[in-house]
Amino acid sequence: MHDAPHESAHPAPHPAPSDAPGTDAPEDAHGDAYVHEDEDEDAYEDGPSDARRARWTATGAGALLTTAGLAAAVLRALDSVPPLVPLAYACGASGCALAAVLGSRGRTRRALWLMIAGTALMAVGDQFD
Repeated sequence: MHDAPHESAHPAPHPAPSDAPGTDAPEDAHGDAYVHEDEDEDAYEDGPSDARRARWTATGAGALLTTAGLAAAVLRALDSVPPLVPLAYACGASGCALAAVLGSRGRTRRALWLMIAGTALMAVGDQFD
């Protein structure tokens, strides 16, 4: 056998990052120092007002589409059109009314999709005319 000291296959560990001179910043997984910046603080300041604006927008758009759908259903019902046309407008308007309620409760994503479906239903009713 040999008299040489046993060498490990792994290199010697480097000094800990906190032991390195002149580095006070924490390090990430790769050993690179990073500095925490407060850039994202401004993004959180508008959070509640953005949510409030989304609720108001969903509620207002749902109410507007409901009013337009009901007005179209009444106007189409007074004309000589197939009964499916005012029914489609009324069903689309009821979907938009439900979307307005959901939007006022903060379910803005569901309200958006329900408004799209209600408007599409009204457009299908218009095609039957």
